[in-house]
Amino acid sequence: MKESWATFGADLHLDLSAGRGLRAGLVEALREAARSGRLPPGTRLPSSRTFAADLGIARNTVAEAYAELVAEGWLTARQGSGTRVAEQARPRARPAAAARVRSPARRGTAYSLLAGSPDLGGFPRAAWLSAARRALTDAPNEAFGYGLDPRGRVELREALAGYLSRARGVYADPERIVLCAGYAHALMLLAGVLRARRVREVAVEGYGLGEHRELLTGAGLRTRPLPVDGAGACTVELPDGVGAVLLTPAHQFPTGAALTPQRRAAAVDWARTTGGLVLEDDYDGEFRYDRQPVGALQGLDPERVAYLGTASKSLAPGLRMGWMVLPAGLVDEVVAAKGRIDWTSSALDQLTLAEFIRSGAYDRHVRGMRLRYRRRRDELVAAVAGRVAVSGIAAGLHAVLDLPEGTQPAVLRAAAWQDLALETLSRYAHPEAALPPREALVVGYGTPSTSAWSPTLRALVAALP
Repeated sequence: MKESWATFGADLHLDLSAGRGLRAGLVEALREAARSGRLPPGTRLPSSRTFAADLGIARNTVAEAYAELVAEGWLTARQGSGTRVAEQARPRARPAAAARVRSPARRGTAYSLLAGSPDLGGFPRAAWLSAARRALTDAPNEAFGYGLDPRGRVELREALAGYLSRARGVYADPERIVLCAGYAHALMLLAGVLRARRVREVAVEGYGLGEHRELLTGAGLRTRPLPVDGAGACTVELPDGVGAVLLTPAHQFPTGAALTPQRRAAAVDWARTTGGLVLEDDYDGEFRYDRQPVGALQGLDPERVAYLGTASKSLAPGLRMGWMVLPAGLVDEVVAAKGRIDWTSSALDQLTLAEFIRSGAYDRHVRGMRLRYRRRRDELVAAVAGRVAVSGIAAGLHAVLDLPEGTQPAVLRAAAWQDLALETLSRYAHPEAALPPREALVVGYGTPSTSAWSPTLRALVAALP
């Protein structure tokens, strides 16, 4: 039986509008059919000979149109499988460029490079299960009770004290460690304590997470932005009247700068001189790829720096596991605040993490993930070389891509067509910060799963100028 368009179960009206030429009209008509979903992913198209006969046009015109759409990624052509609509050519709405911000909807895209998440597929399930079994076997009976110490299980505080001292240079007496349900919980507790101490203003980095600024303002604190450049936050410009400063010294989020020794010293000198407090967010300090990770700022003055850490990047945010290492004079106030609103990780999860650290499994996992993320960053840098510049140190789970002037709107539109979730650097700017205009993308290369990384990277490259 003669092959026909109808034999493929896909009746389709194609408008080959006059004035564009047959080939251009056919390319646009097929592209729009795939884009809108009228040709679903996986649909097999007729051979070029059959399609040409059905349309009454030359076979070469159809073959050239197929080849162009294969090159663009709308179609695939494989020996023995024919020409089909590509899986990534799924129907999607045309979002406005301004809509490229973090939201639940963005999580539903085919590809995501949103910053802030590790590769969740890398969670060490087997090693964690082994640690959980040992922890459960050895757990004292009282671990199943309500818990009497708001600081959290002493086993985990002792394990963290050893690890943080060894790996991050933190002065970490277990009595000064308070466990919490992640970084946001820790910041909320500290904000409440600062407000009770009659602090009215907190200095923050000009670029940073708006969610963190909202936690501070929600506690009644005003945030004052500090300029941020290639050397990190300008701590030498800490304004008068602020009672604390929130910093990401090891790897500024999101610009990727490391706070220089001079600016680290300036922050500590300011705290000593004014009686202020430095809040150190060490969210991904273990992940440095070009050199040994810089030690925590807290090591310079444990009485003036409150260290905040989390397992969200090293393991998974779903553990809801964070910790504070506090100046001695702050412990009782934070413990009292936490005791009044004590929502934190379960005792068994705390005991499991303690065993995970003591057994060396945590170090092995971090080393393995460090290698994985370093490879991804290297592949990202190689893929965009000659098209955009990558700024920031070789560290963490994200990078900043500086775009040529005037190209950001087009890049965002192209990313939308690729079904790729991206965020711009401007999304993180403090509304009162005097920052120079900068067209840039914050690319979370830690977010995709191992299987999704290569197609996600290809989608990003296709969207770049």
